[in-house]
Amino acid sequence: MAGMHPLVEQVRRELQPLERRIREHPYLQAVEKGAVPRDKLRLFVGGQRRIIESDLSSVALMVSRCVTPAGRGFFLQVLQGEDAALAALHPLAAALGLDEAWLRAYEPSLECQAYPHLMAWMALHAAEAEMAGALVINFAAWGANCGRLDAALRARYRLGADATSFFQLFAAPPSPELQEAATTVLEEGLAAGVSGARIRRAARLLQASELMFWDGIQRASTEAGLP
Repeated sequence: MAGMHPLVEQVRRELQPLERRIREHPYLQAVEKGAVPRDKLRLFVGGQRRIIESDLSSVALMVSRCVTPAGRGFFLQVLQGEDAALAALHPLAAALGLDEAWLRAYEPSLECQAYPHLMAWMALHAAEAEMAGALVINFAAWGANCGRLDAALRARYRLGADATSFFQLFAAPPSPELQEAATTVLEEGLAAGVSGARIRRAARLLQASELMFWDGIQRASTEAGLP
């Protein structure tokens, strides 16, 4: 990802085996083959609804904790993205026949909710640079998977562009403004004494929790597991 801080590029290289497991996840391959029953796609929507609602609160808390203008600017942009994602999830839910009552009643697995739980912990305890570094490293794998799901849901499940706008939102690369803000947050954090090891740890744990989401969705999608 051009323009990112050198530490981000280094950590991404270190985490390539983990990122490869996310990008090559069998759930994606199953959706691309049309092997996930249409009614099971709702599990993804229900899980994402829970994640985004939690992440909105977590990122808002991080904004309130920020002590630098760069940090506030970065997390405000992330917060705006989360808000847009929640709105974009509605057409997907409607296309799959899900109403508000179903979404509110949905019971996610803990495995599929590890990501927002970690986000909530970071919002309370992590430095700005830790959370910002972890997020920008995670954006690439999540965005790539969203791009594949967007294409597969339109081709295999005949969903329209409006229904898949959620995936289009994330498939686009981070804006130059967001990348610049993240770089500033990392530089200021490192200068203030936040260690590279802490940023690496945050990134590794967030990527691992991302993989847990895909594993959980895979397992829940069919009783026997996906091919």
